[in-house]
Order: sequence, then C-alpha cells, then structure tokens
Amino acid sequence: MISVTHFAVHGEQFGDVAEQSGDFAERARTALAVLAQRPGFLRGSLGRSTDGPGDWVLITEWENVGSYRRALGGFEVKLHAAPLLGEALDLPSSFEPLLEVAPGGAALTRASDRDPGADD
Repeated sequence: MISVTHFAVHGEQFGDVAEQSGDFAERARTALAVLAQRPGFLRGSLGRSTDGPGDWVLITEWENVGSYRRALGGFEVKLHAAPLLGEALDLPSSFEPLLEVAPGGAALTRASDRDPGADD
C-alpha cells in the first residue's frame, strides 16, 4: 500500500514560507521516524515541489492496508505523526500498487484488491 499525503506550507496562514518549511520538514522527519518503527512499514520519503517551495508530499509504503491502519493507532504515531497528517490537503492519499517497473524494464503486475471476487 502506498500513502501519498500532500501538504501546502505557504500562504497567509503560515507566514514566512522559508521558516515554516524548515519547521514542517523537521516535523515530517519526526513523523517518518515514528512511522518507520511500526510493523509493516517498508519505506518513506519527504519531497518538496520543484515548482512551488511550499508544496510537499509525504510518501510511505506499507506491506498492506491493514498494517498502515494499525500503524495510525499507535501511541507514538498519534503523538508525533497524526497532528502533521491532520494538516494534509483533502486529496486521496491511499493507493494500491498495481504495476512496478525495475531498472532495466522488468515489470511486476499485481491484481487489484478492488477486482471482482477479491476480499474487501
């Protein structure tokens, strides 16, 4: 499962973009460190837009949707990651990987959990 969470760290509500971006990046680092300790966590990254200095994404990958959901219930996650995640833009953030391509072009295709006959 892939979680792509979008953030806008700019505008009047945030004041100085440079100062707020530094604070945001540090809080995101803490959130990733806490999430990384949860079972099922595979990897995570924080990215900043090359087009807009206040636009960020927090990307995490999980073994499955259940491990992601259980991770969100952990005490440390509620304390350090949930407040940050609560600032996210209201956009879809959870995705199932259906195609992965490795360097050299080797492709791995997966069936969707949403396909007819799949368990919900």
